[in-house]
Amino acid sequence: MNIVETDYWCLMLPLEWSAQQDDGVISITDQDGIGELALTTLVKEPGELGANTEAALTELAAFESPEVEEWTAARFGAFTGLAGRFQDDGTHVREWYLDYGKALLYITYICDLEDAGMDDAAIEEILGTLVVGDALSLH
Repeated sequence: MNIVETDYWCLMLPLEWSAQQDDGVISITDQDGIGELALTTLVKEPGELGANTEAALTELAAFESPEVEEWTAARFGAFTGLAGRFQDDGTHVREWYLDYGKALLYITYICDLEDAGMDDAAIEEILGTLVVGDALSLH
């Protein structure tokens, strides 16, 4: 397994998957090139999401991703939030907004519509290894 580590989170990748970082976005792909998993970490100022984090996260997801018609609860390790999916111009898109402490993870998985579902088990397995990084566990 390969390990992808940032200050805020860490996860493990199966050997056939690899990661690269570009402008603060970690892009993860498998050797088949079917789709791309991308993780962006946003660092919040204290109290930025408000007192009711769940409601604020729901509002943020609805505003930023109006294409998603239905959001479901999501949890990977200590990170909790919302998951949704939609289709656009022959593309299948899955999105997650996950929150823990001062970190907000915006995660997308994008593939061609005809490949929808092919990587779902692998994506769930990868995100299932998500753990809190040092910058979040020290506060």
